[in-house]
Amino acid sequence: MIVLLAIGSAFLPDRWKIPKGDIALIHIQGMLMDSRDIVRQLSSYRHHPGVRGILLRIDSPGGAVAPAQEIYSEVMKLRDENITVFASLGTVAASGGYYIASATDYIVANPGTLTGSISAVMAFNNVEELAAKIGVRPNVIKSGKFKDMGSPLRAMKPEERKLLQNVVDDVHQQFVQAVAIGRGLPISEVSLIADGRIMTGQQALQLRLVDELGGLEKTIELLAKKIGVSGRPKVIEEKDKTPFLDWLLQSSISSKLVKTLMPSHLPGLQYIWNP
Repeated sequence: MIVLLAIGSAFLPDRWKIPKGDIALIHIQGMLMDSRDIVRQLSSYRHHPGVRGILLRIDSPGGAVAPAQEIYSEVMKLRDENITVFASLGTVAASGGYYIASATDYIVANPGTLTGSISAVMAFNNVEELAAKIGVRPNVIKSGKFKDMGSPLRAMKPEERKLLQNVVDDVHQQFVQAVAIGRGLPISEVSLIADGRIMTGQQALQLRLVDELGGLEKTIELLAKKIGVSGRPKVIEEKDKTPFLDWLLQSSISSKLVKTLMPSHLPGLQYIWNP
């Protein structure tokens, strides 16, 4: 039986063979379009007795709303089970990137990290005049008056704009509440700076959105001390086996590629900072 188990384990995917380590390091980078891999890693480490603390290295401007919320929820599960989670903010950890960070126990940012941008956005293109010039006339059959709102081939009606504004406002308030809960701050205090503004790590420290200034190595040292590890901790992380197309969609240029390649009539509700 022991032999069979040993042989069987050789056929398990590498990602199921979680080595023991004091700290598990998870990278969250690029556009947030899908949460499955990050959630899987968080869940795996949550059930692994050899992992004593988890470090999220965040370098993301945000992205779609749902992935950020799903990762946030998984981090909160870790906190509920008394598993320590720290966040190290890289070059950019804004909007959805900061949304995730706010769920952790402790946030460390570089002084020049770009963060904040607590806001939500939906963007629509209007090519009505262009369509008229080339002779395109839309014929829409719909079952409800709001079914084709946001169509790029016509102007948005006031009632449609009002409805969409209510949607964005609701998701924005969810963001504010999440930060308030994660950071232990009053909603009124978070609301004052939840207007989409971007800020440096140093400014975020003054506003209590981060706890300390420093880089990844400092965050590892702080987390090790928190979980009671003396000396240099053992840090484990999964090897990156992201397919090329997924990597391209998650890269720093993905936001502009998505805008260029995706149909303009399919806008996403996003927690994103995109200068």
